[in-house]
Amino acid sequence: MDKIEKLEKIKESLQNTMISTIGIEITDVGDDFVCGKMPVDARTVQGFGILHGGASVVLAESLGSIAGSMQIDLKNEVVMGIEINANHLQAVKEGWVFGKASPIKIGKRIQVWEIQIKDEANKRVCISRLTLAVVKKS
Repeated sequence: MDKIEKLEKIKESLQNTMISTIGIEITDVGDDFVCGKMPVDARTVQGFGILHGGASVVLAESLGSIAGSMQIDLKNEVVMGIEINANHLQAVKEGWVFGKASPIKIGKRIQVWEIQIKDEANKRVCISRLTLAVVKKS
């Protein structure tokens, strides 16, 4: 499957989910990374008008989980987030934020991903680490 087919398949699978509801778009995929973007708007800001930390975590876990699922046999396995942390480094009031999930470890039963989120000026907004369990389907 080529990159365009992968992106279309991912986009299709995300319809009618939290990811699509808050405007996250998957923009690029590779053998060991996934990139996406999220708007900073009424769906993703908190009461002070800045990007909600929880929205950044949703972007991070989404990118990492999609990337992790690309590393397994989807007919027989699934990935499930078992731990995520996030350091929020800078406030964003408008525009878009961009995330990239890159592997730290891809094992048979555990995966660890780093997700960096940056603003339109390429400044780091959030750094997150996601641990996924690889689980056999029942």
